[in-house]
Amino acid sequence: MEKASEEAIVQAGRNMLLSFKDSLVAELDGLIQAETAKAESKAVLEKLVPETVKAWAKNTEAGELSVLLSEKDLKDLEKSLTASLKAEISKGLEIKPDKTLTAGFRIGVNNGAAFYDYSAEALAEMFAAYLNPKVAALMKVAAKDAK
Repeated sequence: MEKASEEAIVQAGRNMLLSFKDSLVAELDGLIQAETAKAESKAVLEKLVPETVKAWAKNTEAGELSVLLSEKDLKDLEKSLTASLKAEISKGLEIKPDKTLTAGFRIGVNNGAAFYDYSAEALAEMFAAYLNPKVAALMKVAAKDAK
């Protein structure tokens, strides 16, 4: 009976640590998502989108490229992007809205065969993927120290 009680306490401790870890990871994911969206401000996009397009256009025909922005960002940046990407647009570059984006942008070949996703969601997911193993490792250290 004593052994069963000890095993139940150990299992409850494991469950508590796992629950805490999951809560911490969810909290960090939320923070990363919010901060990444903030970091992709109008000024950043105004500079980053043209630089990215011009880098892609060196290796691909500009007429094959499209840039997707959130509807709000496209509305806010349309004039400046049209001016800074005038040469690429004249060769066929398309700048379009994407209702699935909240912040950031995607750039790719028009047929969708290749693209890079610089959206807030994609960047936050990339950061979170890096942090999750770190959080897990820290939780393991904490679990060892709690013994």
